[in-house]
Amino acid sequence: MDRDALSARLKKIKMFVLDMDGTIYLGNSIFPFTLRFLEQVKHVGKEFCFFTNNSSKNREAYLQKLERMGISIPPEKMMISNGVILEWLLRNHPGERCYVVGTPLLEQDFLNAGIELDDVAPDYVVLGFDTTLTYEKLSKACAFIRAGKPVFGVNPDFNCPVENGFIPDCGSIAALVKASTGVQCEFFGKPSPHTLSYLLEHTGCRPEELAVIGDRLYTDIAVADGTEVTSILVMSGETTTDLLESSEVKPDLVVHDLEELTKLL
Repeated sequence: MDRDALSARLKKIKMFVLDMDGTIYLGNSIFPFTLRFLEQVKHVGKEFCFFTNNSSKNREAYLQKLERMGISIPPEKMMISNGVILEWLLRNHPGERCYVVGTPLLEQDFLNAGIELDDVAPDYVVLGFDTTLTYEKLSKACAFIRAGKPVFGVNPDFNCPVENGFIPDCGSIAALVKASTGVQCEFFGKPSPHTLSYLLEHTGCRPEELAVIGDRLYTDIAVADGTEVTSILVMSGETTTDLLESSEVKPDLVVHDLEELTKLL
């Protein structure tokens, strides 16, 4: 994209939807350029919000984490894959009970939404990014799935970037479950169309007014693929130059990090 086309596209954008892990921070360490970028977005009269696929935490935990990093936002500006799947389940499986393979924070989101948790005779199974995973949880989930219970995945990420590399994410847990049961779950985080609809509804933006920023081709960038939503890849997280070159999914814009994007704004 040439400079004039890029400038015209950026002018249309009203809302930047930022990924978190690998985009604004790694683990508990905020990137030194993140706050400058957020200030620049406000300076040029645009808005930002956050959306993370990381289903090991909930909105409250992320709001607290951002606050510790010097980022104070209203709750509605913090969106998470948990919210996408919960809205869908409440519409499509009302009154049904769920077995959740997830952290206590993910389980609490289900309880807060009014979904009953059941580890004996659930109506369906949900797989999350479970940093408290045990063999017992896996065994139960696989037994329910083999018995014919539907299974859904909160987010498809294989790995979560941290300060010293990567740790297995929900996609890896789902791959293990599929290897055991032969059943592939449906995912609801990025790049699912469920997430794109969620973002458009909750931001009130038209597709051409929205830009998604992230470090993963198969989630952050793919969610906008084939739409008028602008996708911006940052090379500060999971994606390498080799991965970018070999990927069928291509971003509209590639920057080294948010510092480079700050200058473009």
